[in-house]
Formats: sequence, structure tokens, C-alpha cells
Amino acid sequence: MSKFTNVFQGRSFLACKDFTPDEINYLIDFSLHLKDLKERNIPHHYLEGKNIALLFEKTSTRTRSSFVVAAHDLGANAEFMGKNDLQLGKKESIEDTGKVLGSMFDGIEYRGFAQKNVEELAKYSGVPVWNGLTDEWHPTQMIADFMTIKEKFGHIKGLTLTFVGDGRNNMANSLLVTGLMLGVNVRILAPKELHPAQEILDIADKFAKESGAKYIITDDIDEAVKGTNVIYTDVWVSMGENDWEERVKLLKPYQVNMDMFKKSGTPDDQIIFMHCLPAFHNTNTKYGKEIHEKYGLSCMEVTDEVFNSKYAWQFTEAENRMHSIKAIMAATLGNLYIPTVKINK
Repeated sequence: MSKFTNVFQGRSFLACKDFTPDEINYLIDFSLHLKDLKERNIPHHYLEGKNIALLFEKTSTRTRSSFVVAAHDLGANAEFMGKNDLQLGKKESIEDTGKVLGSMFDGIEYRGFAQKNVEELAKYSGVPVWNGLTDEWHPTQMIADFMTIKEKFGHIKGLTLTFVGDGRNNMANSLLVTGLMLGVNVRILAPKELHPAQEILDIADKFAKESGAKYIITDDIDEAVKGTNVIYTDVWVSMGENDWEERVKLLKPYQVNMDMFKKSGTPDDQIIFMHCLPAFHNTNTKYGKEIHEKYGLSCMEVTDEVFNSKYAWQFTEAENRMHSIKAIMAATLGNLYIPTVKINK
């Protein structure tokens, strides 16, 4: 046995807060390295012969595609199971499901609702479990997001990111906590009714104290965007929710538009737009048409002008989901030599 220890090996990736900032930075840099290898057609079959289970209680385009392509690039086989294929908590307990799947697969991805579900899978499966999204956290998205930011600016620490929209959702939670871990100043711009929960702010306080980064929770657009480097938004209503009327009323004043970018005062080459997608920036979707008919809006969380502007980095961000998920799977399952990253105590 090698005397060297891979501090990621065998670990689950359920929330960024469970890792050290050094470990998160390593995954970001490893993602950039794997992107370079793929672009140069250099094989990297770190998971040759492994079998991966992909559990999707919630549908997805980017997460499913990213895990499938990443698994194949790493030499692994990926088996998809949608909500109609799963018995999680219905006909079979999560504990029993975890034990069964853990005996057949080398790693498990879960995308669903409750954070406790993915935590139970990790507890009982005995193999690495990767959180593809829950109501509380979206950690795989975070590695892609901060990878994208580093790709643009060349560094992460000291930048400022403004999240605009529902300040209580999994994206706001994850960007606030992960950003502060990495030394990013984070601003959550949302109406008071949609400000983050206190338990999230308690976690944020801990990491802000450690990194020296600052955060602001505000409903004031001018305060939130002044001098920012990243304006980030998400859909107004998440999957599984239906309160369109309330959200449109609350969030319409916080639509990301060119006026918001002008208010930042940031030079054009030092500010970007990001979105985890899908985005309702026009009426070319079923939802878009319905919202237009009901509320007269031709776009929702972001205007088409911003979405297709020089500031837009959302499609690079989307591609980076695959590279970053590849890094997470390889680091936790690939028996790699990773000797210098600090272990979280």
C-alpha cells in the first residue's frame, strides 16, 4: 500500500461546507486541468472499470449530461435511474436502497429534494455519494461556477459576487457559503421576504471570519451591485414549486438587466453575467409563453439583452459542469495521488 494518502478518496460530496477551502480550491484547479486534457484529447481514464449510479428524482439537462459524459471520459459506466425507476422512501427505505446500490455500484449521484436523503444514501451505501442538487445545497454547481470565475479573472479571492433573486434557495445558500470560504465578497440581493435563513447565515459567519471576506444581505440594488464582478441569477420559481404569482410580484423589480450592469460601475472587462440555467430570458419555452400570457412579461429573471451580451458566461459555466463533476468523481473514487491538500477537521 502506498504511504501517501488521497484526502478525497472514498468521501462523499454533499455540501461544500463539509470540505476545507484548500480542498475546494484543489477541485477547482483539478477541473481546469481536466478541461485542458479533454481539449487536447489526452485520455484520463482514472475510473476504468467503475460503475456509477445516477439517481434523478428531479429532472436535469446539464447535471445528467455532465455525469454521463464525465463518467465515460473517466472510463466508467453510468446507469441512469429516473423518478419512475426509484423507490426511495416509497416502497423501499433510503437506508435499504443505499445498501443495495452500494453493493452493486462504486459511486452514486443523487439529485432530488431533501438534503437528508442524500446524507442517508452516503451513510448507508458505503461508496462515495455526490449531491447533484437538493433543496438546500448545490455543491457540484459550485465547483463549476468558481472554476468559471477563475477561468475569466485568473483568480478567485478578493472578487465580489452578487446573487440576484430568491435569497433562500439552494443556489443562494451555496454561493454565499462557498464564496466566503474562497475569500469572495458575496452580496445577496433579494426582497426581505426571500432573505436567507438564519442557519445559513450562521454558517456564512463562520467562513467569513476565517477568510476575511465580507457579505451583504440587502434589498437595495445600488448597494448590492456597486463594484461587483459577477452578477448571478437563477429562475424565480424552483422545480417542485408553483407560486408563480407571488414570485413574479416579489422579484420583478430584481430582474437582471443592462441598467443593473450600469449601476455596478465596474469596467466592462471586469464584470460577467452567470446563470445555472435553464433561463427564462424570452418566450421561446412553454413556461415563457404561459408567463407572458398571464403576466405580460417577455422575460423573467434576466433580459434577453443581458443573456446574449458581451457579459454572458453562462454557456462556459454550463460546459464546466462536466469538467468539474469529472474532477469530483475522479478525486473521490480514482485512487489519485493528492498529497498536499489539508484534511478538514
